[in-house]
Amino acid sequence: MRRREARRQAFNLLYEIEVGHWRTEEVVARFLERHRPDDQEVGFVVEMVRGVMAHLQEIDALLTAHSPQWPIERMPCTDRCILRMATYEALYRPDIPPAVSINEAVVLAKRYGTEDSGRFVNGVLGGILKTRDRQADKSVV
Repeated sequence: MRRREARRQAFNLLYEIEVGHWRTEEVVARFLERHRPDDQEVGFVVEMVRGVMAHLQEIDALLTAHSPQWPIERMPCTDRCILRMATYEALYRPDIPPAVSINEAVVLAKRYGTEDSGRFVNGVLGGILKTRDRQADKSVV
């Protein structure tokens, strides 16, 4: 499994948790039954899903702050799951360049979201990262 496919799998699991109201570990366990747990990309999927869910309140607060016209509960579920995943990746995975996280999220949004999802996801993630970068610059000074 390649990294792009791993992100798609992580998105699918997050969507399943959101729509089905499943517990994270139930969804992860079912995923692991179908995949080789020693596969590095399978580990990436599991880490992404668990990471998003562990930081859900913080991530949702950021999404809410950066999309005031679209409260999180009004966002399409696909956009919400993609944004959560990409925000987690950009903030908690320093081994992955933020530009890669944004690009991959936009690809998923165009594939699974509405006609406007790609632009929406790009704008929200861009705002989150600009704010983070400005705060980092202030703390250095």
